[in-house]
Amino acid sequence: MSRPVAVVGAGSWGTALARVLAGNGRTVRLWAREPEVVEGIRASRENALFLPGVTLPESIHPTTSLKEALEGVEMVVSVVPAQFAGAVWSQAGEALPADARVVSASKGIEVDSLRTMDQVLAEVLGPDLEERFAVLSGPSFAAEVGREAPTLVVAASRVPEVAAYVQATFQNGYFRVYTHSDVTGVEVAGAVKNVMAIAAGVAAGLGFGHNTRAALITRGLAEMARLGVAMGGGRDTFSGLAGMGDLVLTCTGDLSRNRTVGVRLGQGERLDEILAGGRSVAEGVKTVRAARALAERHGVEMPIVEEVHARLVDGRAPHDALRNLMSREPKSEEW
Repeated sequence: MSRPVAVVGAGSWGTALARVLAGNGRTVRLWAREPEVVEGIRASRENALFLPGVTLPESIHPTTSLKEALEGVEMVVSVVPAQFAGAVWSQAGEALPADARVVSASKGIEVDSLRTMDQVLAEVLGPDLEERFAVLSGPSFAAEVGREAPTLVVAASRVPEVAAYVQATFQNGYFRVYTHSDVTGVEVAGAVKNVMAIAAGVAAGLGFGHNTRAALITRGLAEMARLGVAMGGGRDTFSGLAGMGDLVLTCTGDLSRNRTVGVRLGQGERLDEILAGGRSVAEGVKTVRAARALAERHGVEMPIVEEVHARLVDGRAPHDALRNLMSREPKSEEW
């Protein structure tokens, strides 16, 4: 009999992944910070706070205890928002079995340290984590996965057997998993695409249409790839599911939290008012600081990131940000 698996983080994405695993015949322990989430799932088999309308199998066991969630598990999926992952795993690390595979499904970069999630978790859980670590990313809205819409993602690990294990554990008739070896590229793509989604949302909020959106997606992809390669990732990674695939989804889909933040900014709302109204995290709001700092560290030019940072941090007017992008020195597309 297989050991249970755990999902740490019961937001919309964590809950959707727990449902995928349960549907594949696994016993899943789902850790939630909010007692009301645990109580709701136990009472109605639904996470009404973060994934309403999706029925959760009895094989998903919610808990607010990290020790209870992690004891004896074969695999744990970390879906904690990027800025809190280090703190949560500092508490949880001792309860995790030494042989458990660790899968990060959080998309972000820690602002204070500029570390990707694999680096954050390795710092907390130990340098041998690489031998059992993978990152899961790609174009995947939680609500659609909860409704079993056909979805393709990528599992990246520096150890091929770990990527294959994650693939076999998650894949089913509606959730298809490809393997990859470029952990750094997949991490950077998954984090920085959220910044580009804010930019695309601002353009939509200003009333601009498909031309502007296509331009932001294309040049945003170029920026993501430049930074990813500078950090040790592979350029081809950014043409795949974790790069272009996730970027297109989050820049165009109405379910994108980051795009929604951008739309409201473009319509003139203040950032603090936007963030005060929701419980779900728009990772791009924090990641833009890290992306800008990493661009400076690696000598990479990222004008879209620079303008999103100026809008979010310095309060630059959206029309001024767009004007700055359009009036830059003429260049070759390849440079």
